[in-house]
Amino acid sequence: MKIGVLSDTHLVKVNPRLREIVNVYFAETDMIIHAGDLVAVDVLQYLQGLDLRGSSLKHGNLEAVHGNMDHPDVRNLLPRKRVITVGPFRIGLIHGWGSPSGIEERIKDQFQEVQCIVFGHTHNPVNRWKDGILFFNPGSPTDKRYARDNSVGILEIGNEISGNIIPLQ
Repeated sequence: MKIGVLSDTHLVKVNPRLREIVNVYFAETDMIIHAGDLVAVDVLQYLQGLDLRGSSLKHGNLEAVHGNMDHPDVRNLLPRKRVITVGPFRIGLIHGWGSPSGIEERIKDQFQEVQCIVFGHTHNPVNRWKDGILFFNPGSPTDKRYARDNSVGILEIGNEISGNIIPLQ
């Protein structure tokens, strides 16, 4: 199974760049995870409406949490954190908060018995194992205020879980 991972899109409406990113990089995915700061309900509804490879996942094609920059309408629709089970793996999903320094320790304390934590907030990609947990931040596909380059991620689930960061052109 392949999961497209986004965070920190910071869009007030769906634009051609987001559509291109989804069509090019997530065409072969089974679901999408968004780790917060979608900003607008329009973006949430667009991602919820995608038809991904005819996925039959019982929890749908999109899993998302809200971030610190999301509009109150988005915050009312999405939780601050969640745990999803994909195959044999439990994945914690949270946006994150505060300084980038120490963020992995702060978010790790929010979850128990997960094999992967997907997060955002820093706009910088992370794909590393620490203390038996895969910490995965796809970076931001659209916002360059805090990151050198834009990126998205792919999680691959099989007998193991692994992540890939994809730099965007």
